Amino acid sequence: MGYNCVVCVKQVPDTKRITGQAMKEDGTVNRAALPAVFNPEDLNALEAALRVRDEHGGTVTVITMGLPAACEVLRDALFRGADAVVLVTDRRAAASDTLATSYILSCAAKKLHPDLIFCGRQAIDGDTAQVGPQLAEKLGFTLITYLEDLKLDGRVATARRNVGNGYEVVRARLPALFTVVESANHPRPTAVKRAMKSKKARAPVEVAKAVDTELPSATPEAKAVETKKRCAELAARGLQIMQWNLDDLQADLSWCGGAGSPTKVHRIQSIVLAGGDYKEFPPTEDGVTRLLGELIEDHTIG
Repeated sequence: MGYNCVVCVKQVPDTKRITGQAMKEDGTVNRAALPAVFNPEDLNALEAALRVRDEHGGTVTVITMGLPAACEVLRDALFRGADAVVLVTDRRAAASDTLATSYILSCAAKKLHPDLIFCGRQAIDGDTAQVGPQLAEKLGFTLITYLEDLKLDGRVATARRNVGNGYEVVRARLPALFTVVESANHPRPTAVKRAMKSKKARAPVEVAKAVDTELPSATPEAKAVETKKRCAELAARGLQIMQWNLDDLQADLSWCGGAGSPTKVHRIQSIVLAGGDYKEFPPTEDGVTRLLGELIEDHTIG
């Protein structure tokens, strides 16, 4: 039997390249100031789903919620083997914390009727590890965290969990949600054939932006017609990235964005590491003697 797998992924700022402009004054991440990458453990979640499909059949659909730029990770998912991808984007979802994000993703997941959902253990920009468990709760799915290995037998999943100083084997009936750790697998690289086939995949919002750039003097009506035409052409070629907004998801707006986010920034503190007093000793015999004397005097050695 085949399984309908859904993978939730996130485009995150590259935290290895932090700058002084990484945070805004309101305490939110200044994503425009940092290069964006595919959240690392989400790649492990994608690989886990692809292995289920490869072994048992079925489909792998990847969902991300974010700005149109997040289509980059969706195309990357297609290059690695995903069957379909979905962009959830809506200005009304801005400032969503983990509670609001999990609610919006749950609305999207319900439209796909998954047997299994895979998420990375946590995202490197927030490190909360909350979205996966909250999503499982909202869907009423069995939750298995810290997944390292998975075996499926019909509607029963047997999972090995990494519990830090060992492992734990658990069984659960589907549908289930798994949060995947880095040690679970080695994500497969992008496939050249798939990249060549899917590199022109676009979401409607990207098509509209391209039309606006190429036809700056056209009327809004003409741009809309051209956008619809190009989207239809992409769909006919299997290259249109599905795009949903909160209305498409029939989401309750009181649970989305800032309105649905109880997490608030109380205070931002800037930490400046300042060097203290220091002495220089020349790299000579006399300098080494003086240095040893100083170290003995303050009881660092001796």
